[in-house]
Amino acid sequence: MVKELNDLKKLLCPPGEGVFTVHTAKERRLELQEKIYQTSSDKKIRTLWEKSLKTIPNTSLAVIGIPSDNGGGIQRGANWGPLSVRLAMLTEGAPEFLDLGDIRVIPHLLHDKYLKSDIISECRKALYGSNKTLLPVSPLSIAERSIQILHKIKKGLKIFAIGGDHSVSYALVKAFIEAKKKEKVKIGFLHFDAHTDLMQKRLGIDLCFGSWTYHIMKLLPTPAHIVQVGIRSSGKPKSYWEKTLGVKQWWAKDVQKLGIEAITEKTINHFKKLKVTELYISFDIDALDEKFAAATGTPEPDGLKPYECVTMIRAVASHFKITGADLVEVAPFVLPPNSNIQDQKQSVATAAIIARVLLEAMND
Repeated sequence: MVKELNDLKKLLCPPGEGVFTVHTAKERRLELQEKIYQTSSDKKIRTLWEKSLKTIPNTSLAVIGIPSDNGGGIQRGANWGPLSVRLAMLTEGAPEFLDLGDIRVIPHLLHDKYLKSDIISECRKALYGSNKTLLPVSPLSIAERSIQILHKIKKGLKIFAIGGDHSVSYALVKAFIEAKKKEKVKIGFLHFDAHTDLMQKRLGIDLCFGSWTYHIMKLLPTPAHIVQVGIRSSGKPKSYWEKTLGVKQWWAKDVQKLGIEAITEKTINHFKKLKVTELYISFDIDALDEKFAAATGTPEPDGLKPYECVTMIRAVASHFKITGADLVEVAPFVLPPNSNIQDQKQSVATAAIIARVLLEAMND
């Protein structure tokens, strides 16, 4: 376990430090760290954080920040999501969890497979002080390796991640699926979103906010193990995605027509027919109607209401173990025209409520 912990100390950093700040915006990081560690001393914060990592083997529920938005495509700003949602969670209250900190992020990178060896070498030198290490350097690659290590240190560890744009879920879910295959657990994937994220590629890139679910689909036993809720912004109709790819979708208009209770019951029955016992939930904040979640890269009207999402999460958690989850696309400093600071505060506060509910579901 010593090697794994040493690797984690390199791949991760204390909460709030995933967005690299020297002077500009440093006060945002310190606000969070002072609340968590009751000190503003970088040295003390680092010591306390490293000490906390040693408790992973005795932990059942952990939180990790993935402050990367380089897989987004319209408006950036979700890199500040982990810090802002954490701050709001401290206000809202949440079940006890171990904060693992953030993955380290070079904001110009996405995945190591897109990089030449000389770039990887230079980035290793910048991140780890040596290009001799074999550790990854891009956010998605670092996130995947980190989750793999965490599951190796503690089998069955429940990890809740805060993004970041939705591309980060590819790394998180991929590592989750790998771990559950080793445990011989039948899993399902519940995806709240305004968009399908089922493109094979977007502008030639296969791992991004609009395509990651397509590539996760191929790692599951069948595409039917994916249920998407809240879809309403798509270039193709629901019938296309369900018949062509085999995923199950409940669009926002279905929820409005049938009610969230009926949709939830159908979803539970769907997963039970597949003999699923554990679920991973990925929650894109734009699944919510834009009046509840304006601070995101792609706010959409006619979406879900917070109580509908909370109702569904709690109901499915009463039938299946929720052993992995993420909340993504909260961009606290991005607001559409005609919005204001109150819209920003409401978006983050609502995200914190959803985060708390997901953590409670995982803690059961």
